[in-house]
Amino acid sequence: MADSPAHARPAVQIGNHRLGGGELFLISGPCVLERRDLTLQIAERLRDIAGERGVTAVFKASFDKANRTSIGSGRGPGPETGLEWLAEVRETLQMPVLTDVHLPDQCAVAAASVDVLQIPAFLCRQTDLLVAAAESGAVVNVKKGQFLAPWDMRHVAAKVRDSGNDRVIVTERGSSFGYGRLVVDMAGFADLDAIGVPVVFDATHSVQRPGGSDGRTGGDRSLVPALARAAVATGQVDGLFFEVHPDPDSSPSDGPNMVRLDDFPAVLDGCLAVFRAARGLS
Repeated sequence: MADSPAHARPAVQIGNHRLGGGELFLISGPCVLERRDLTLQIAERLRDIAGERGVTAVFKASFDKANRTSIGSGRGPGPETGLEWLAEVRETLQMPVLTDVHLPDQCAVAAASVDVLQIPAFLCRQTDLLVAAAESGAVVNVKKGQFLAPWDMRHVAAKVRDSGNDRVIVTERGSSFGYGRLVVDMAGFADLDAIGVPVVFDATHSVQRPGGSDGRTGGDRSLVPALARAAVATGQVDGLFFEVHPDPDSSPSDGPNMVRLDDFPAVLDGCLAVFRAARGLS
């Protein structure tokens, strides 16, 4: 059945854009920034795909991938150039924009160009980073560490809230299962939902195989649609996170688990159908 007033969904506001509150929202984009023209091309396509379906979309991309498997792996254009491109997406396409931060001193600078600061899963318990992100005034999206129980994310969210920022989101991205494999605990969404903030499922990072490709992270993008549909079927997921690319296998980061951009509309349509059925929406 649909959410009752007593169980109204939490929401976060970004200007005229509402994340949560009972309608599915989307966080999507390439893993890492590559070229300005490609960034704008992907962002515009995602804006149109989401707009045609009445879905709020947040564009995401990293200006620096600081946690690559190998020291020789590409990391992106860096903060100066990368934040310039992301600000252009926000201004030109009128989309909210998200990017990762890895150090406390990146937070205020990044928040001047984007709307959402994302705390990578490996850094989700770094108090100084969480506090700096909160104090920037941006929305803070914290990815649950692969090592962390879902109920322990309440303490992570509290660090942001207690630093004066109630605009926090938590994201599930799979848990470590042995070496080089992740699993998603669908029962864990109830624990994340109990925190009282919007809950996101990261469908593409959840199919990663960390370090599984001889110095690179592997993955299996064919598993993305089923996991995403299963997550929204719980009725406890407010947003979906997908990394997408026109040619994922050419990407310098996370190619094996990114969704091909031409395939993405069908993936999203399947998720929306399940989401609306689970929430009792027409």
